[in-house]
Amino acid sequence: MCGIALIVSGIRIDTSSLPFDSTTATPTRKSEKLLFSLDDLKEALRRRGPDSFGAKKVLLQLLGQNGVSSFTVEEDGDAADGAIETAKLHFFGATLQLRGINPLVQPLTDASGNVLVYNGEIFGGLHLASDCNDAEFLLQTLGECCSCGSCATDRCVECGKSSIAGVLSAIKGPWAIIYWQDSSRTLWFGRDAFGRRSLLVHWPTVDDSTFLLSSVSPVSPVQQASEYEDHNGIGCLSYWEELPCGIYSVHVDASKTSGYLVGEVKIHEYTNSMLNELIKWERISVEPSSEDLHTFCHKLSLGQHAKHQPSSEAVPNKTGSIQPAIPMPAHILLNALKESVLRRTSMYTVYQAVISGIRQEKFFPVAILFSGGLDSMILAALLDKCMDPSYEIDLLNVSFDGQLAPDRKSAKAGLNELRRVAPSRKWRLVEIDADLSDLVFETSHVMSLINPANTYMDLNIGIALWLAAGGDGWVSDANTYDNDGNHVRIKYKSNAKILLVGSGADEQCAGYGRHRTSYRRGSWLGLHEEMRLDMQRIWRRNLGRDDRCIADNGKEARFPFLDEDVIRLLLNIPLWEVANLDQPSGIGDKRILREVAELLGLYEAAVLPKRAIQFGSRIARESNRKNFGSNRAANQASAGSVTIHRKSNFC
Repeated sequence: MCGIALIVSGIRIDTSSLPFDSTTATPTRKSEKLLFSLDDLKEALRRRGPDSFGAKKVLLQLLGQNGVSSFTVEEDGDAADGAIETAKLHFFGATLQLRGINPLVQPLTDASGNVLVYNGEIFGGLHLASDCNDAEFLLQTLGECCSCGSCATDRCVECGKSSIAGVLSAIKGPWAIIYWQDSSRTLWFGRDAFGRRSLLVHWPTVDDSTFLLSSVSPVSPVQQASEYEDHNGIGCLSYWEELPCGIYSVHVDASKTSGYLVGEVKIHEYTNSMLNELIKWERISVEPSSEDLHTFCHKLSLGQHAKHQPSSEAVPNKTGSIQPAIPMPAHILLNALKESVLRRTSMYTVYQAVISGIRQEKFFPVAILFSGGLDSMILAALLDKCMDPSYEIDLLNVSFDGQLAPDRKSAKAGLNELRRVAPSRKWRLVEIDADLSDLVFETSHVMSLINPANTYMDLNIGIALWLAAGGDGWVSDANTYDNDGNHVRIKYKSNAKILLVGSGADEQCAGYGRHRTSYRRGSWLGLHEEMRLDMQRIWRRNLGRDDRCIADNGKEARFPFLDEDVIRLLLNIPLWEVANLDQPSGIGDKRILREVAELLGLYEAAVLPKRAIQFGSRIARESNRKNFGSNRAANQASAGSVTIHRKSNFC
């Protein structure tokens, strides 16, 4: 993982050809100032990548009729003797190194003058050795690509080389990238099709011509709001935007009329046909026929009958043989999810253990953001099957109401169920207790992390995720069934660098209340459209924010439910076999995941209703009392969607 950033100055950037809303990406748009220093930016990036930090500059010189020359120098370097700097591309990279056996420092450069900062993991699509680092591999691969910049396919039809868009489209896994291809004087940047890694953009405006890309905002705009802005309910919340998912390029050239360096932002289609199908999110079978429903209901009745029989076929067995109690799609999904978890954990090298000096038996590679709910229980059970049995697994649980929060209760119940299905594994429930009234500085800090998100719901979720990812809490002194609750708690901080997160499960399997509402109003087609909307906006509403809050602790979030193969499989399953919203909550919603849980022996987790982290941890209740006086007043004001404007709201 890496915190990446780029500051471009001295180039007139044209954004007029971008296909999305041009009101947010035009040089005639005015935006409020967001004041931060270079040191602020570096510090924000370093928190994401604590292993190493680096910076490099590409200096561009206008050569009149002869075009543009470039020089790559260290951060404090200058242009070559006699050269006059016309423009500058300032790259930054802060690395949390999880793969590869040799330490590296980003930005990476090669002999051809190409520069790369990369925040991502290659889990498939491109072949790299298990001991290879993703960024090093990608720098070499991109260095062999065509430099014409106009290839619309995987390979250039003229030279036969791979295209940059083709290489990036082939990656399976999360990524955000900034890459300077020196031979073509072209800047490439973008993020994966689902936005699993944050990349913010500040498009040039009439009052601020600087073009910036960054994994994170150094400061919160609310913190810098003036009294005038407070009174008028405006601020500089529009300074940063979530970069829409895609692959972008800017070819830098000399203007024929003005004598300036200019560059037009272009967006390139993903060249991977399967990926484009996933982006469209079209399901093969949405509306069932009467025969489909009859067949499916017959399967369900057989399954319910089998589950109540004293036969061994009704429970998971050690050989993993197929059980007739549960329809076949659940078995297929279980295998796909297991492969997804395996991809996200087996490629974790010993690099972290080596550099941290921790003995292997005391090193905890992977933790889970753990509520004890359906999604996190499935991830925990699958992780047990994928990870060496000698490792303990940290289950990170946050509460703003001590032992009384719903998520704390379900986490303890889930821990006991995990110990039942995986008795040889050492599970460690990390209880992270928080009091919102004590988190003045922390709340202000999280405001900068969620930016450009700016509602109380975003802040509540952000604080809960940030604290949970920090892993600083308490553990019981016993690793046995905790039935009496009288065990002594010991202070503990998880050192796991990889966190498995259940994001994407609700969007794909109809886990939200709005899905039930859409089903009632528009039946199956209405449900499908609502789920598709959720998946197509998850980059904007959830994943960028969540990545910034989790990564700020020097941890990397990985999302097994958002694996490309898992998404494709779920789209190939008829919607009525994914969810049946005619049934009550805890049964029909996310039905297929409940069947997966049963296959894993998680019978108690299989019937748990959906509960969002802001409610399960009870931070929403505490936030409502603090900012609106009471839960009732907050509900009347629709507190979750209220925009935060004033410092007094959160300090």
